[in-house]
Amino acid sequence: MRPPAAPAPADPPGPGPEPGWNVALRRLLSDPYVFVASGPRRHEEWARDVLAVLRREVADPRGWQGLDADRAGPGREQVPAYPFAPPPAERFPAYLRPLERAAAAGALAVMSEEWQSEPAPVRSRPDREAVLADARTLLDRYGPDAEYWTNAIAAGSGPDPDFVAAGLRGTGSYTFLTGVYVNGLDLYEDLGLIAVSADEVGVFWSVGAY
Repeated sequence: MRPPAAPAPADPPGPGPEPGWNVALRRLLSDPYVFVASGPRRHEEWARDVLAVLRREVADPRGWQGLDADRAGPGREQVPAYPFAPPPAERFPAYLRPLERAAAAGALAVMSEEWQSEPAPVRSRPDREAVLADARTLLDRYGPDAEYWTNAIAAGSGPDPDFVAAGLRGTGSYTFLTGVYVNGLDLYEDLGLIAVSADEVGVFWSVGAY
């Protein structure tokens, strides 16, 4: 009697499904000038971890996609954190205010708008709820206990400003941008959102430029 045949070796596993984060990120924020990156949370004083993200000193802990058109751009030859000139960590409280999660989702949603000549602000789009759903998908990464912070001035009066109603053009901020004029480009407005969990920090920043 012949011995039973050995089982055929299994095919190597293929790549896993693409994270919903990547899909939502591209759909929501791939067109406007927006910086998106996440990094590890290593300090109780999480502002130090955010600075590491803005300076491109750390990689995404999960290897998921980000958005960073300036990573290899000429601006970083003059300003290492270009387009940012962030304050030192101890000064973050002067520039940032806390947000509730729903307001954080609204801030992300309006980052899909253009600073100049936006023909369809989120508040008037037929897919408004789908835009907000993508924003919530991005926030889901940081878990139910995450804290959210913004440089929007409107958050100074409370943690739940209605960013969707105001729109990007109607949202003033304490700027984190450099004032250095690089390669014919002026940076003039910004809106930032920072997500902080026990393990990670996420940075989302919309930049106005001309």
